[in-house]
Amino acid sequence: MTTTDRRETGEHRGEEAKERRDRSWSLATPDASPLVLGLLFGVTAVLAGIVLAFGGPIAGAAVVLGGLSAILVLRNIELGFFAVIAVVALLPFATLPVDIGLTPTFLDFALGAVVVVWLLGIVTGRQRRIVTAPVALPLILFIFIAIFAFIFGLANGPLTATLLRKFAELLLSLGFVLIVIDYCRTWERLERLVKFLLLMGAAAAVVAIGLWLLPEDAANSALNALTRVGYPGGWVIRYIEENPELSERAIGTSVDPNSLGGLLLMMGALVGPQMVTKRPLFRRRVIWIIGGLVFLGLILTFSRGAMLGLAAGLGLVAVARYRRLLPYMAVVAVIILLLPFAQEYVARFVEGFQGDDLATQMRFGEYRDAMRLIARYPVFGVGFAGTPDIDLYLAVASVYFTIAGRMGLFGLLAFFGIVGTVFIYAFRNRKAARADEHKDAVWLGLHAALLGALVAGIFDHYLFNMDFHHAVTIFWMMLGMAVAATRLVTEPDTSLEVISD
Repeated sequence: MTTTDRRETGEHRGEEAKERRDRSWSLATPDASPLVLGLLFGVTAVLAGIVLAFGGPIAGAAVVLGGLSAILVLRNIELGFFAVIAVVALLPFATLPVDIGLTPTFLDFALGAVVVVWLLGIVTGRQRRIVTAPVALPLILFIFIAIFAFIFGLANGPLTATLLRKFAELLLSLGFVLIVIDYCRTWERLERLVKFLLLMGAAAAVVAIGLWLLPEDAANSALNALTRVGYPGGWVIRYIEENPELSERAIGTSVDPNSLGGLLLMMGALVGPQMVTKRPLFRRRVIWIIGGLVFLGLILTFSRGAMLGLAAGLGLVAVARYRRLLPYMAVVAVIILLLPFAQEYVARFVEGFQGDDLATQMRFGEYRDAMRLIARYPVFGVGFAGTPDIDLYLAVASVYFTIAGRMGLFGLLAFFGIVGTVFIYAFRNRKAARADEHKDAVWLGLHAALLGALVAGIFDHYLFNMDFHHAVTIFWMMLGMAVAATRLVTEPDTSLEVISD
């Protein structure tokens, strides 16, 4: 080998090493400085001692567990993403037993850990480039409009610690899209997140079905045990139209049946293509078990908006590629129409379309009031603190009316700009996705989940409701994953996974 050859080989290896470092997200790889971990251990020990002295053993134990969790995330940021998904699915309203003027939630902690590690990677130079996508610009515009509307609307209500925390959580969930896109630099990373999403969706369905099958008193006692981690107490079982004479609705640990329905509809749309593709993410039996659990859990929520959303999502999958999914959808529809125990469910849909039931009539009233609010404050809305007029209110069961009321038509147009960018980006790269059936099933499932959530958002507001931080987070996380999937199918997957990744 000549000197020139050796030099070129050395330069090539140097470029490969640099690329591996760029793809590595762990701040605590074997060659990293132990200073960060040592400082974190020390701070955790000191804080745990202080909290133990003044807050008791439970609070001290919480600090220790929080510190250890942070250390694990530093070792591998992917664990942070897994923690976010697990909390959203299983303990979305859990809070830490620490009061610092406000009480942080498990989800706050998990999201914050991921964001901090991501920022540290940039600050320390271990991550030397940020991967973006076309959705970044409209998303940043949407965030700026939200901040302006928030500040502008403070004249309509007091600025409380709770309001400030909830708005900060909303911004955190919106910005999380950019972190998700940047993290999913390889298909392997994206696929692992999708797999974990499906497993946690099935787990959420199992919890919901199990609690629904229990006697009501036993289920209520089980849910009241969660008051130790910040859940509401009292009688928390939910019924159709809040009438105990009607059927019980499955809520799992999501408190609200429509919120649970939104989670399960996205999981159902995500798993749909896996049930018919020749190369599913799991063994076919596992995929069918996940699909069955998610669908059954969704039915028991009696969330009509979520069911329509799932139908829209699976319809997209069927039209785009998997037309053999249509017979399965038809069989499920016939079963629902014919089985005796499903007749109440069918009746609920008929009443909804006819506008005869109380819930639908209340929605129509909310829509009329929301249109009055938007007509009075069309540009930037009324903000997030309250309304300036006593005859107006913010609560409305629709994502789109909620955004328009709080952020005005500018905010709603910016939201449509985000959604339009995502689907136009996907449509332009449809052929690239179809080239690999294994990737196409994941790609289609993510976009079907988004479409389903957007359809359900016509009838429910949890995807942009600051009281449902977990629902907001999972929607925007799925949006980031869908955009990342489109970017990945358009680029040759020549990247290498790193052991520390």
